Amino acid sequence: MHALSLGTWFIHIATLCEWTLAIIFVALWSKQTKNLALTWLAISMLPNLASAMAAITWHIFDNSPELKGLVVLQAALTTFGNCTLALAALNLLRKERNEAPT
Repeated sequence: MHALSLGTWFIHIATLCEWTLAIIFVALWSKQTKNLALTWLAISMLPNLASAMAAITWHIFDNSPELKGLVVLQAALTTFGNCTLALAALNLLRKERNEAPT
């Protein structure tokens, strides 16, 4: 685990914790407001969380070449996660426009 500095590890772990808390808060907000679009937003955040976990796992093993597949997995999860986040944002926009007073 010495491939990264202590400060970089702190940022990695803090970001992972923040993203997890953001998912939980969005899910709770969705439940409180009964807004299904927010539930989809929380779900769409999960691939990016898995991506971060893949990256951290690779770093834990000192960026081992044997685990290079984790880098590919992380890239795929990031791409997929960003697409799902975009779709969830469009869904939220559509919902807000449909509920706007005319």
